[in-house]
Amino acid sequence: MAENTSTQEEVKDVHLSDTDDIQKILASGQFTQIPKVGDLVTATVIAATKSEVKLDIHGLTTGVVRGREFFDESNEYSSLKVGDDVEATVIELENENGEMELSFRHAGHQKAWDNLDELLKDKKIIDATVTDANKGGLMIKVGQIMGFLPVSQLSPKFYPRVPGGDKNKILDRLKSYIGKSFKAKIIDVDEADNKLIVSEKAAWEEEQKEVLSQFKVGDAVEGKVTAVTDFGVFVEFGPQLEGLIHISELAWQRIDNPEDIVKVGEKIKAEIISIEGSKIFLSSKKLIKDPWHNINEKYNVGQIVKGKVLKVNPFGLFVELDPEIHGLAHISELSNKPIDNITSISKPGSEMEFKIISIEPKDHRLGLTLRLDKDVPAPKNKETKPEETGAENVNDETETKKEDK
Repeated sequence: MAENTSTQEEVKDVHLSDTDDIQKILASGQFTQIPKVGDLVTATVIAATKSEVKLDIHGLTTGVVRGREFFDESNEYSSLKVGDDVEATVIELENENGEMELSFRHAGHQKAWDNLDELLKDKKIIDATVTDANKGGLMIKVGQIMGFLPVSQLSPKFYPRVPGGDKNKILDRLKSYIGKSFKAKIIDVDEADNKLIVSEKAAWEEEQKEVLSQFKVGDAVEGKVTAVTDFGVFVEFGPQLEGLIHISELAWQRIDNPEDIVKVGEKIKAEIISIEGSKIFLSSKKLIKDPWHNINEKYNVGQIVKGKVLKVNPFGLFVELDPEIHGLAHISELSNKPIDNITSISKPGSEMEFKIISIEPKDHRLGLTLRLDKDVPAPKNKETKPEETGAENVNDETETKKEDK
């Protein structure tokens, strides 16, 4: 009886020992798990053709990748050879040949999006190939993932500047980029929404940092006019830098249309007046002597002058006294009687006699009147305020806010 009891205790001890060993193995993870459908497994290439790859999965079984599952979005599996270690997704545990069916397509898709996430975090510059275009921007491809490059994220070099903002012409310009490869940065990526947004402008700004550091405000530059718009002129200078001369900085006199004084392809000199990040603002009038500095040598308050009406506005007439000096005849100075229609007084191109009623060189203002018999008060020590004379800044009609390139 004692012998049987001893034997049972020994068996119990063995069972306890086995259980402990199993628990230790489970805790350590040092055992081979059988893959499940959907798992990502690492395997070794044992044979490879253009349409099929055989893989050894940890000595457990042989896997095969074939058909459409052979093609992936990461391009990682395009040149496999025997002995390479690769990752693949299990799509079937056993096929008709007893092999495990695997997919590079699923694994590649995941790798491609993971790679895009890393590129976004690292702010790396990538290549984006343009596949199509619409009025909002460009459809692009990064590797095998489709994405979008908005018009607003194009650099000054490729931004479609079209006179008048004609949407059809803008689209034509965008379509001309199809097939072109842009250097770009990823600015938004979301696999769940299948969204990839890139910026060519951000990559351009990164590349221009070192070049831009060679210039500072006050530097004089010479460049070629690359575009003329309603609000100003774009000039390319230095190592592929581009700046904007706003319409208010083109000349000292009032300008209606920049195309009247400068053309695309023309060389022009300018001074850098502001650098805001990658945006460079220039002034060509800064390099020209201000004609208002010696205006008293030409004109005086009370003087009768001939002038040509340049523009008729509801508040008055813009008048050219000479190519450099323009003045304003406020509507209150056009007649002793109320005026219902200012065009009944004058039209653009008309030449008329005016009397100068105020001159303010500092603000580039010159007030005129058609009432030649009007008594003009003697100049005061302080400058006359615009509201007292009806004079306006002839350069203020045009919006002087710097436009966003």
